[in-house]
Amino acid sequence: MSRRIILLLSVGVLLFSLTGTKTNTSFAQTASVKLPGKIQNVFLIVMENHNWSSIKGSSNAPYINGSLLPIAAHAERYKNPPGVHPSLPNYLWLEAGGNFGIVDDNPPSDHPLTWTDHLVTRLKSRGITWKAYMEGITGTACPLTDNGNYAVRHNPFVYFNDVTNDLDGSSAYCIAHIRPLAEIATDLATGTAAQYNFIVPNLCHDMHNSCNGANSTKLGDAWLSVHVPLVLASTAYQNGALFITWDEAGQGDGPIGMIVLSPFAKHGYRNWIRYNHGATLRTLEIIFGLVPPLRGDISHDAELSDLFATFP
Repeated sequence: MSRRIILLLSVGVLLFSLTGTKTNTSFAQTASVKLPGKIQNVFLIVMENHNWSSIKGSSNAPYINGSLLPIAAHAERYKNPPGVHPSLPNYLWLEAGGNFGIVDDNPPSDHPLTWTDHLVTRLKSRGITWKAYMEGITGTACPLTDNGNYAVRHNPFVYFNDVTNDLDGSSAYCIAHIRPLAEIATDLATGTAAQYNFIVPNLCHDMHNSCNGANSTKLGDAWLSVHVPLVLASTAYQNGALFITWDEAGQGDGPIGMIVLSPFAKHGYRNWIRYNHGATLRTLEIIFGLVPPLRGDISHDAELSDLFATFP
């Protein structure tokens, strides 16, 4: 065999090897991990600052009351953790099971957390994919500060240094996982949504503000009527669960809303079990098979399993 033929064969083998390696690596980075139960995908939408009594039965929330509650399970006695206010401590509770002593809404530069045993980092360690979809961010930088109607206090992930590479606005890991809300439609349509999806509207759509003089509840309900159907129509939802809650009560500690939609949830069901954000986190830990629970999870609440016909 001539040297020319040997050389061509060698180059061909090398190119095949490199191409195969690249493809396998890409697949490994995007492949989903099989979770222990039937629920394989989770969506969590967090709204703002309303007691459940101001939502349930309200004419300003026709989508929630007329379209969602008849097909959902919901809790009548779900509250924010006792005395935990304002917003930021409640978002941190949903991510890590505690508020780290934080009782304000200051930015990550004031509260850089070195704690690593929180939900998305535990998911990362198990190869479980996650994304946060934030309305109002550009997607070109790690969103560490307020920008227009984007409120950084509603983004718990950027308070953890292991997500932001120590408050680095150019952190590739942060940018890859915290994305503009507009991208969720494409991700759902193409089947590339993560296994854990944390979804936050902007201040005009999360019931926080009365923008342009409109009723805040009505604005949030209209936003849900656009975005919830995207989730419900997706293939990810066929073996998934969507949780809709509020960060904190408008007065006192609540109750606030907790609505669960899933092929595995009870439909048109409600209960009066006492819950708070610790129950949501515990539910996520069980769905994702995180054993033992997060070390910061100090609530030890009952999980939300009663809202499901099949769990997890």
